Amino acid sequence: MALRTLSSLGSLAGRRVIVRSDLNVPVSDGVITDDGRIRASLPTISELSEAGARVIVISHLGRPAGEPKQEFSLAPVAARLGELLGRPVAFATDTVGESAHDAVSALEDGDVVVLENLRFNPGETSKDEGVRAAFAAQLAELGDVLVSDGFGVVHRKQASVYDLATLLPSAAGGLIERELHVLEALTEKPERPYTVVLGGSKVSDKLGVIGHLLPRVDTLLIGGGMLFTFLAAQGHPVGASLLEKDQLDTVRGYISEAERLGVTLVVPSDVVVASRFAADADHVVAPVDAIEDTAFGASGIGLDIGPETAATFARIVAESKTVFWNGPMGVFEFDAFAAGTKAVAEALTRVDGLGVVGGGDSAAAVRALGFSDDDFGHISTGGGASLEFLEGKTLPGLEVLGW
Repeated sequence: MALRTLSSLGSLAGRRVIVRSDLNVPVSDGVITDDGRIRASLPTISELSEAGARVIVISHLGRPAGEPKQEFSLAPVAARLGELLGRPVAFATDTVGESAHDAVSALEDGDVVVLENLRFNPGETSKDEGVRAAFAAQLAELGDVLVSDGFGVVHRKQASVYDLATLLPSAAGGLIERELHVLEALTEKPERPYTVVLGGSKVSDKLGVIGHLLPRVDTLLIGGGMLFTFLAAQGHPVGASLLEKDQLDTVRGYISEAERLGVTLVVPSDVVVASRFAADADHVVAPVDAIEDTAFGASGIGLDIGPETAATFARIVAESKTVFWNGPMGVFEFDAFAAGTKAVAEALTRVDGLGVVGGGDSAAAVRALGFSDDDFGHISTGGGASLEFLEGKTLPGLEVLGW
């Protein structure tokens, strides 16, 4: 079967269209600090509104554990969506209660409403299929059709993502279509040389994608906290740096497999070692075989790839035709340890081909470091979903749409 898209739903003028978006943006003291996911959701919402649909936007935000919590309210998101659309957007203070029903009843053709955080209801994420289905049935009462457009949650079997799509005529929105087009380009006949850059804190989070992509790529670059497990697997002392000892044998296996396949696996040659995990920590650059030889001794902690490694990674990335990057190279939130991440991001903007920022912390990092979304070939809205797709896993939220 092929993915069902908007055209399969026919005319939507005058119909109540529930749009499952992913508006899970960072909010601090009621202020949105990165509206990337809202902007990515705009094209589908705008298209439906302009077609005369009565648009009901639903999403989660954070992890409120099944009960209303003010810090996780979607009210700021609704306000920002209205600003970006250039028109009023209504907001319902609950998901399936009186406020939601009243707000939906008041909609006219082309109007948009945002309902309160789905995860304020325990049915959204329940492992009990009956509880989940009951919540989905309540949501279904509010709409005539479902447009699933929250790529960041398609790997979750949740009420609004999976169960609701079995109750209403459903199709994928434009954002999901775009994400899949890019991911297919990464997995089916990618233009070469093909480089994957992996960072982030834990190698265990990336094992599946490493295993699935190794036979498909030309070069694999390892940075972030996970690099220290690779260094330890090669016999280097890593001080107090993040280390997953239980993954050492697995990592050694991947190093051997890369060699067998002829894949160039690049582990850093130098790192930035700090006295402690803090923005103002004393720090020095050290070769990877001398991390414990610095003034900090065995208590030194690696917080970024070093300048030599950053230059090497940047050169390889810029010379590639296809690049997928997931995970920062260091603790980019601290200025002193952001250089490696910035170097990779800058190189990705110079790729003469397809350069993909794989969502999650990578997307947050490039925006925090001053890059524009337009600087890159694609910024994914779903870090976890992207990784699971690239691992070859079945994603429930896509399967229910015919994928």
